[in-house]
Amino acid sequence: MCRNVSRTTNGTLTINLIILYIMSITISTILVIKSSAFKNNEFIPSKYTCDGLNINPDISIDEIPENTESLAIIVDDPDSPNGTFCHWLMWDISSKNGIKADSAPGIQGRNSVGENKYSGPCPPSGKHHYHFKVYALDTKLSSLPPSTDQKEFEKAMKGHIIAWGELIGLYKR
Repeated sequence: MCRNVSRTTNGTLTINLIILYIMSITISTILVIKSSAFKNNEFIPSKYTCDGLNINPDISIDEIPENTESLAIIVDDPDSPNGTFCHWLMWDISSKNGIKADSAPGIQGRNSVGENKYSGPCPPSGKHHYHFKVYALDTKLSSLPPSTDQKEFEKAMKGHIIAWGELIGLYKR
């Protein structure tokens, strides 16, 4: 009977240690992403959409790990009727700065419109969710050509992401 109790205790201890380890990895790898233009899960002002000036909003990034070599951002819309629509790709952003409104402080890749720039929310109808996903990387991706699309970009980041976070904005037409 003691043997069973011992196994249960050791098994529970092992599971608890695994959970604590996973939690420590998860907690230490979350970036805090904010914008003065909108709060998480709230509506994006039209200024930052195709119905306005079509400029990117400011993005502040906190809790950046010390070993970050560069930051990257993907803005996409998973609610698009033809599959996820990429609005913006940018990499090699300095880890010391956020992103100011109407700026491109890194190398921009090709969005779903085929352009190398921010393309603001522009849903055909209904409410869409726009994910501003920021990644802290342990390297720079300077060798990527500007023709890089979201799929190629995500593949290049694989194994180099040390932290990430996202801000979700909504827009409806």
